[in-house]
Amino acid sequence: MTSSTRHICGISGGKDSSALAVHLRDRVPQMEYFFCDTGAELPETYEYLTRLEVILGKPIARLNASRGFDHWFEVFRGALPSPQMRWCTKNMKIKPIEAWIGDAPAISYVAIRADEANRKGYISTKPNIETVFPFIEDDIDHDGVMRILDDAGIGLPEYYEWRSRSGCYFCFYQRKAEWVGLADRHPDLFERAVAIEQKVLQDAGVDGDADFTATAMDGRQYTWTSGETLVELVGRRDEILERHDAALKRQTKERPDRPLIEALAGVLDEESDDTCTVCAL
Repeated sequence: MTSSTRHICGISGGKDSSALAVHLRDRVPQMEYFFCDTGAELPETYEYLTRLEVILGKPIARLNASRGFDHWFEVFRGALPSPQMRWCTKNMKIKPIEAWIGDAPAISYVAIRADEANRKGYISTKPNIETVFPFIEDDIDHDGVMRILDDAGIGLPEYYEWRSRSGCYFCFYQRKAEWVGLADRHPDLFERAVAIEQKVLQDAGVDGDADFTATAMDGRQYTWTSGETLVELVGRRDEILERHDAALKRQTKERPDRPLIEALAGVLDEESDDTCTVCAL
């Protein structure tokens, strides 16, 4: 490591990466913080980043602000990002990060906790970037993360009341109950996601009554969530929330002392444990 080595910490807008930034604030005073702005973040995320900058005492660099989702949606000719075509992560997160770092030697601090050492996160393959895991090295688990945030006086982003992770408001990794949460709390953003989906279906010439849920040979997905359109999903709002509430009760009954945020994550993970490797931190 040389004096020219950059020290960087990516912030997703989630609890773990935010806690890591606070944890390293005084330990690594030369730290550079960054956030990949897709232009499709939740209002709660932007608000939380502003509060976090005050705690850190320095700005968080916003990467990619000029080339967000709308730009890449056109580049990919109206194809929705999906687990089969994750152009969003690649073009709106990984490429901007590595372009921002350049070829200078850098140490990237990643917020994988001690209680989830097998979890995946963004780890660059570029030879000039060394990745370290301070939470694992310092044996900081979920409870430790919560203490860091509470001690700093910043707490959690408000979206954790209904969502388990940060990320785009239309992320295809969202669970059904999270889509309902978006419709309830941000109906304008939900309608934007609906409009994008309807445009994709119309451009593809897919009949809403046809088997549009299948993924095309090129990996294209026609709907944000598997098995139905968002219009159909929100039409099942009561059913989805009833199942969600029942699952939440099971989680809390099994572990009465479990914090609500953990119980919520457990409920939502019953549907799927797939995540964006950048947003999930």
